[in-house]
Amino acid sequence: MAQASRIEWTEYSWNPCTGCSKISEGCKNCYAERMAKRLQKMGLERYENGFEVKTHDDLVDVPLNWRKPRLVFVNSMSDLFHEEISEEFILNVFKTMNSCPMHTFQILTKRSARLADISRRLKWTNNIWMGVTVEDKNNIFRVNDLRASDAKVKFISCEPLLGPLDGLSLDQVDWVIVGGESGPNARPMKKEWVFMIRDKCNKKGIPFFFKQWGGWDKKARGRSLEGKIWDQMPKLAHERQYSLEAI
Repeated sequence: MAQASRIEWTEYSWNPCTGCSKISEGCKNCYAERMAKRLQKMGLERYENGFEVKTHDDLVDVPLNWRKPRLVFVNSMSDLFHEEISEEFILNVFKTMNSCPMHTFQILTKRSARLADISRRLKWTNNIWMGVTVEDKNNIFRVNDLRASDAKVKFISCEPLLGPLDGLSLDQVDWVIVGGESGPNARPMKKEWVFMIRDKCNKKGIPFFFKQWGGWDKKARGRSLEGKIWDQMPKLAHERQYSLEAI
């Protein structure tokens, strides 16, 4: 089972795991937690325990049935590297992704230490993009853990961006997403924080994706940054495969 996604930088979401727990400031107003509680009230069996961590073995093989290439956000409703998810289950999810070279899978974690710890035991095919969330300067360390991984495509999601990232290094980073917080009690994002990251990306030739200003300022809503939509991305797995075949 996969669902079309409303997230601007992906096409579909695939959730072999659901549920999570708060680990840093970026988790405070978690959209997935709000959605899980709503689905629980609607009586959906997979969310009968709300936002408690749960693995779904019957969903692990689902991508094997997709025929056309897809851009897929893995676990939009969880964190694949959560401490309550077994390494065996993570390995099985990776086996599925390894077996689907036509699809591009985007994984995003805040638990970068575990990513770095088990990275060598995972098979990193070209179609797996690995990202970490960096919402403020206290979590820049996650990028070092990302660099320590063997992922072929590495990206950073600065969403919700809650402060300046002056010490952020983009070495070995292939893509950067920036976005303001949305939903109830959204916290503000200053324009200069966004400009600094965008300018760093431009200087290093790294694709930059501006997702949204967020819901904290009604006047600043939307995706336009100085009159331009920034939706740059790395090449998709099937595009890279086609290019290699054409040589």
